[in-house]
Amino acid sequence: MSPAGTAVMSTATALREKIENRTAVIGIVGLGYVGLPLAKAILDGGFPVLGFDIDQRKIDALKVGRAYIEHLGPEFFKGLAGNGKFEATANPEQLAKADAILLCVPTPLGPHREPDLTYVLESTKMVAKVLRKGQMVVLESTTYPGTTRDEMLPILEASGLRSGEDFFLAYSPEREDPGSPGRSAGQIPKLVGGVDATSGDLAEALYTSVVAKVHRVASAEVAESAKLLENIYRAVNIALVNEMKTVLTTMGIDVWEVIDAAATKPFGFQAFYPGPGLGGHCIPIDPFYLTWKARAVNQPTRFIELAGEVNTAMPHWVVDRCMRALNEDRKSLRGAKVLVMGIAYKKNIDDPRESPAAEIIELLLDSGAEVSYHDPHLPVFPPMRKHRLELRSVALDEKTLEGSDLVLIVTDHDAVDYAKLGRHARLIVDTRNAMARVSEIKGRLVKS
Repeated sequence: MSPAGTAVMSTATALREKIENRTAVIGIVGLGYVGLPLAKAILDGGFPVLGFDIDQRKIDALKVGRAYIEHLGPEFFKGLAGNGKFEATANPEQLAKADAILLCVPTPLGPHREPDLTYVLESTKMVAKVLRKGQMVVLESTTYPGTTRDEMLPILEASGLRSGEDFFLAYSPEREDPGSPGRSAGQIPKLVGGVDATSGDLAEALYTSVVAKVHRVASAEVAESAKLLENIYRAVNIALVNEMKTVLTTMGIDVWEVIDAAATKPFGFQAFYPGPGLGGHCIPIDPFYLTWKARAVNQPTRFIELAGEVNTAMPHWVVDRCMRALNEDRKSLRGAKVLVMGIAYKKNIDDPRESPAAEIIELLLDSGAEVSYHDPHLPVFPPMRKHRLELRSVALDEKTLEGSDLVLIVTDHDAVDYAKLGRHARLIVDTRNAMARVSEIKGRLVKS
């Protein structure tokens, strides 16, 4: 073996040994909905963890065990604060101590629905400043194929170090499902793909030590593409049932009953459910990462783009249903008091990212409605990427319900007393089939 080959082997072998004996320090950049559960899984695997975030408020909260993500629970944060192997910092120079650095940063869309890699690129530049021999860098953020190799690799190699020789680079997409029991970071299988074989080997070794199952793929590009396929699959099927909903509703047929009936087939069908529009950090965004990349290689993505059109039209459909429902009561949407139930993008969490509730509320306000909302998980409407609404959650009492011309269910949190809605709301527009759990409804129910 050549001296260069021996050096590569010794660098890789040294990192592998640290991983195998659990002495490798694992740095996590981004201590949010993805980074924190991953930190817990890695700590549970026996590794020391160095968490980094540019938000000093998060660092301060972590040091005293104060929760800032509701669904993780206070014990989660107390456990991190009391774990001697966990350190949180806002000082990027501290990342030099890490043997592996995992990037868990946002990948939003730009104003024209183009990929915004600002967080990925800035984080990569930050890591490049402290990069040393023997370190591994792994991107976990959802992105288009080629990001790890074409965008990150040149930045890291500008340090003078060579990938696959001096440092190692891989991609392993996050698969978080916030608020869903039995789906912690340590329980969800991990995809791993390296920009070279040695990088893939080392990333596989790390994740095998902390999660239940690892699926190794041939390259970072395969892993990047697989992550997009996972979420595009959901987006397309949700668009299908949303379109079915608009057709069947016009025909007077209950789409929810239709889906339940179809789901009795034990093969060839998976149930997806309609809603008021897509929300969250993945499904409304990820398809556009692929369509943008497809245009760069002159390939059309008509099917995916059509699904996007259907899903983005749903908030307008919901508001139109509200207007029609009020018209049947000889009332106008202008001046109507509308109570929106739930502003989180999915039930039982405090995450409003890309929630369709924001657009629905703005459309209602633009139509002249008086809008209030109730969400047991979000007492204040937080600033969002495209929306600024000065609203606070109102109490869900008899006076509020009886004083509302229309109650619109956007998010079906389990903590809501739907029986109370059934007893006191005059008119309910239900986009989640939440009222199916209520035996007695005194007012009028409109499924949407």
